[in-house]
Amino acid sequence: MRSEQEVNRAVERYADMVRRLCMLHLKNAADTEDIFQNVFLKYVLRSMPFESEAHEKAWFIRVTINACKDLLKSFFRSRTVSLDEVVQLPAETPPDHREVLEAVLSLPPKYKDVVYLHYYEGYTAPEISRMLGKNVNTVYTRLNRSKQLLREKLGGDGDA
Repeated sequence: MRSEQEVNRAVERYADMVRRLCMLHLKNAADTEDIFQNVFLKYVLRSMPFESEAHEKAWFIRVTINACKDLLKSFFRSRTVSLDEVVQLPAETPPDHREVLEAVLSLPPKYKDVVYLHYYEGYTAPEISRMLGKNVNTVYTRLNRSKQLLREKLGGDGDA
């Protein structure tokens, strides 16, 4: 079990990232908080040390994505309809940011993951491939296809 100091440091460092990943997948604040708590509980109970900060961050990303996928596949979830069909953004969000965010959120999950990890977290395709357990060429393909989908949704014809 990890010390309180280690847990506090991890929460400070990774809380925003975990919440953003959850919202990206679940589009629901209550489910996001549930997964957030589960991810950090797994961290507290994990006794094995991490090789580096990058390994620790990759672990948080992988565990968060897996927890979101598990929730979305759950029996209860598959037999209900979400009340939050539309993503609620803060009123002060600029219109162009809102449009881009809604376009990214409307991407299929396999594209959302690579877009988030590449553009928001700054990972390279080889790093993403290791995190997601996918071939590096698959990651490049998904990035290119997601850019094309976003161009179509946003009406742009320039390079994304």
